Amino acid sequence: MTAGAREASDPIVLQIVEGALASVEAEVEAAIERTSRSPMIREARDFRAGIHDRRCRKLTGRSYSALVQPIVRDFPIDAMRPGDVFFHNDVYGSEGGIGHLPDLCVTVPVFDEGTVVAFVQVFGHHDDIGGAVPGSMPSHAVSAYQEGIIVPPVRLYQAGHANEDVIRIMTRNSRLPDSLRGDLDSEVAACRMGAGRLADLFRRYGRAQVEACFDAILERTTETFRRELVSRIPDGTYVWEDYAEHDGVDPPRLHTQRMTLTKTEGRLVIDFAGTSAQAKGPINHAGNYADGVFLKKWLAPILRNLADTPERMAELDVNEGVVPLIELRFPPPGTLLTPVFPAPTNARTFVILRLLGILAGVIAKAVDGRIPADQETIRYTGFHGVDDEGEFYLMREVLGGGSGGRWYADGSDTVHVVPDSKNLPAEFTETRFPLRVERLALAADSGGPGYRRGGLGYLKEFRVLRDSSFLCVADRAILSCWGLRGGKASAPFRVTVDPGGPNERVLPGLVDDEPIAAGTLVRVETTGGGGWGDPLEREPELVALDVLEGKVSRRAAREDYGVVVVSDAEGEPRVDSAATAELRHRVRAARGAQAFFDRGPGYRTLAGTDHADVDFVS
Repeated sequence: MTAGAREASDPIVLQIVEGALASVEAEVEAAIERTSRSPMIREARDFRAGIHDRRCRKLTGRSYSALVQPIVRDFPIDAMRPGDVFFHNDVYGSEGGIGHLPDLCVTVPVFDEGTVVAFVQVFGHHDDIGGAVPGSMPSHAVSAYQEGIIVPPVRLYQAGHANEDVIRIMTRNSRLPDSLRGDLDSEVAACRMGAGRLADLFRRYGRAQVEACFDAILERTTETFRRELVSRIPDGTYVWEDYAEHDGVDPPRLHTQRMTLTKTEGRLVIDFAGTSAQAKGPINHAGNYADGVFLKKWLAPILRNLADTPERMAELDVNEGVVPLIELRFPPPGTLLTPVFPAPTNARTFVILRLLGILAGVIAKAVDGRIPADQETIRYTGFHGVDDEGEFYLMREVLGGGSGGRWYADGSDTVHVVPDSKNLPAEFTETRFPLRVERLALAADSGGPGYRRGGLGYLKEFRVLRDSSFLCVADRAILSCWGLRGGKASAPFRVTVDPGGPNERVLPGLVDDEPIAAGTLVRVETTGGGGWGDPLEREPELVALDVLEGKVSRRAAREDYGVVVVSDAEGEPRVDSAATAELRHRVRAARGAQAFFDRGPGYRTLAGTDHADVDFVS
C-alpha cells in the first residue's frame, strides 16, 4: 500500500497507542526485574525490552533493543503460531543485534485474528552461559567457541509447549543453571504478558488504525530528527578517530576506529574506512549486518545533544524513524567492525561504546564543540570462588562513571551507559557473597578539569572474606575520556589490590582469574568524564565548592584550575583571590595554544608522541 493510500491515524488514537507502547515496554521490564534470578538481570538491571511491528521496525524509543530480523529470516511469519517463543544469542547470526554471547534474546510474536502483527522482545546480559571462565567473558579468548554456548534462532516454545531439550542443553552449559533457567522463565512470561497487552490494543482499535499509528510515530521521529538535530550539522565532511587500548591477547596498542561523517541533503553518511583489522582478542563487534540497522539506532542518541535544551533532549525518542536519516558504510570483512567468524566478541563494548564517543567527536568538529566531552564506557568487575557453604559463586557488576562536561553544565557523576542499570547494593553483595563493601564514594579528581568539569566515577572498595578470584573487563585503563575545547582528559580506570599495603599492585583492565587472598582489600576506581572548556575559566567559587564536596582535591584545584584554596577560620575551604589571579596569569603566559581535544597522557604513551592533537581552540 502506498503512503497516500494507507489509512490516516486518528490523533487521539495515536496518543493512546503511543502511551500503550511505552507502558507495555515498561511493564515487561518491571516484571523481569521482579521475577528474574541472576544479579546481573535483577539487581544490576542489564537487560532491555523492545516492541517491534510486523515489519521488524522498532516502535519504542525508551532504550535500545535487539533485532527481530534474525527470527523472521529463519522462521517465516506465516509459519509462526500462537504460543511460539523464539530464542537466540548467536552474535554472527543476529544481524548485528547481539554483541556478545551472554546477551540472550527472547522474542514473542503478537497475533491479531491469527496473523502476526508485532513482536515483543527482551535481551539481557546473563551471569554465565559456559565458556572458558566464569561469567563467559574470557579476556584472553581468541575464538567465539571459548566464550560460551552459541544458539542460533530456535523455537524455545512451540505452540505453547516448552522445548525442554534446548533448555536442558543451555542450562547444562551454565555454571549457574538455576539462575539461567529462572531468568529464561521470567523473560518468556514477561514477553507473553506484553504480547497479550498489545493484542488487546489491536482488538480495541483494529489493525489498520493501530498500524497507521505505528507509521505516524516513526514518520514523526524521522521529521523531528531531520528538522531539529541533523539540520544543525553544517553540510560537509568531518573525520575523527578513537581507539581501544588492549585486546587481552596482544600487548597494549592503539586499535583504531575511524569515522568519516558527511552531512548532505538532510542525511548523514558515516564511513568506517580506516578502522583497524579485527583483533586477536575479544574486542571485535559484528555490526555490519542488515545494513547496520542496529548501529544506526545505537548511534542516533548522540544526535540528541544538538537539541535546543536539555529538556527537549530528554523528550526525543530513538526508534526506527532514525534509520532513513543515516547511511553506514563498512570496510571489507576482517576489521574490528566487520570481524570474520569465529573472531571473539565478548568485550565488544571496547568498540561499540567507543563509537558513541567517536560520533560525538566528529560532530564536535562540525559544530565548534557544542557537544559534551567524552564519557565513561562500560566495565565489568567482580569476584568468583566458593562460598561458606562450599557452593560456587559469581559476583559481578557493571559500574558506571562520569559523563562529559557540557558547554552549559558539569558532567553527571556515576552514570550508567546502559539505561536504568545500577550498581549492586552493598547489602545485597554482603548477604549473598563472601565480600564486604567497605567504601562506596565518588572518585575524587576523576573528572576531567574544564570550565565545565567532567562527572566523577565510582570509588568502591571490597574486602574479600574468602580466597577468591577477581575478574575485570574494562577499557580506559590506559586511555582517558577526552576533554573538549580546552577541557582536559579524565582520570583512567584503575583497580588496586591491597592499596597502601605491602602487596599493593595495579591490575590491567582485562583480567580473568586474578587470585585474591582472604582479607585483601580491592579498590575499584572508574573513569570520569572529559572536561569541557578551559579549566582556568572555571569560576573559582565553583572550584572551592568542589573541594568542599570532596570532588576535587586542593592539589588539583591549584594544578588543574589555577585556584589557590585555603582554609577560613572554621577550617572550610575558601579562595585566595589574589593568589589565584596571580597564579592563573602565570599559567596563561607560560602555556601554549589549548588543544581542541585532549586525550591525556595514556594516548601519548601508546602513540609514541608528545602531541595528542593537531586541532586547537580558536
